[in-house]
Amino acid sequence: MLRISALLHTKNDAQRIGRALDSLRPCDEVLVIDHDSEDETAKIARDHGAKVKKAVLGVEDGTYAMDATHNWVLCILPCEALSEGLEASLLSWKHQFDGDRDEDAPKTPALSFTLRRETEHGWEQAPPQTRLVNRDSINWIAALPPETNGAVVLPGDLLHFRN
Repeated sequence: MLRISALLHTKNDAQRIGRALDSLRPCDEVLVIDHDSEDETAKIARDHGAKVKKAVLGVEDGTYAMDATHNWVLCILPCEALSEGLEASLLSWKHQFDGDRDEDAPKTPALSFTLRRETEHGWEQAPPQTRLVNRDSINWIAALPPETNGAVVLPGDLLHFRN
């Protein structure tokens, strides 16, 4: 079976990171890069079973994908969470692949998810964003990977909370 590492960058996100981490059930590893938080962010992440690494000044956020154990890297923000529908889609997608044979490997270098943003007036639908990438196929420097033409869009929503 294919394996996924989640990658989150944090700084003083103690109030919101728990919800994000709770939604990452399809992931086989969660890696949190902490950028000098002064609150309980790192402790909360560890309590949720995440590996926490202290960010190094001058190292681009995308570089930390190389610290992930698995080649498929899911990037989300601490203010985001996978909907139950997206969790189910990810589990179904990854179970399609044996992982041991090249012919069973995914043919796409990336997957996108529909983004739903919470606003003061309710939820707004936004275009899909590339968030799950094969780090052997795509490199990036920002906290989130670049948009990828032809990325498969999985059913379900990535929820982006206001606060």
